[in-house]
Amino acid sequence: MQVVIIGASDNPERYSYRATEALLKKRFNVVLVGLKNKTVLDHAIQPAIPAINDDVVVTLYLGPKNQDAFIQDIILLHPLKVIFNPGTENPVFQQVLNDNNIAWEEACTLVKLSLNQFP
Repeated sequence: MQVVIIGASDNPERYSYRATEALLKKRFNVVLVGLKNKTVLDHAIQPAIPAINDDVVVTLYLGPKNQDAFIQDIILLHPLKVIFNPGTENPVFQQVLNDNNIAWEEACTLVKLSLNQFP
């Protein structure tokens, strides 16, 4: 399974960085997507979602105003689930996911990982 982290950051203070670290510790394969051309824990942050031929979970760390650029690419991935971390909730996007039969939830990736409930 691949976990696509949208809104990835190289700043250790950011929750997306902490999620990357926690997912890697639990041996998940991560794909980092964000605005900065940086590397996080030996994984490059990419500017767009690459083609993935595997089961995918998307975890969002972008506010609703910045999600529009990724909606169609996420739909094309047809992920197993999209996780809206706190502050990323987006009823319009969630309805698009419903319309495309894609599961989603409002949850904290870090909490789910700590409780062994991820994805």
